[in-house]
Amino acid sequence: MTAEQLIFAIISWVVLTSIVYTLTGWKRVLDCYKMWFRKEYWTNYNIIEAVSWSMKAIIIVPGLIFGVQLWQLYFVALLTSMSLIWASNRKLLPTLVSFNTLWIWLSMMIISQHII
Repeated sequence: MTAEQLIFAIISWVVLTSIVYTLTGWKRVLDCYKMWFRKEYWTNYNIIEAVSWSMKAIIIVPGLIFGVQLWQLYFVALLTSMSLIWASNRKLLPTLVSFNTLWIWLSMMIISQHII
């Protein structure tokens, strides 16, 4: 990634995020982020969700930006996606179930490329 690309990406991210936060309401967004610091937020489901999204970010970011594939992490992504579908009884949303079903497939495709 060149310096010019990096600067463009950061400026675009700041502008686009500012637009969506303004439309949503900065106070509402800030209150949303503050939930991370409340003990009652960290239920079993929200812990599984946080670990799952973090793992996916750890896999996606190096691959998209640096072209580095940390394929061993797909084992953890596989487990967290399965856990999220199982735990989604509290938030059984089609996007959540389908996205994590896709991640199970993706994880198995990458794992099988490296172990078979």
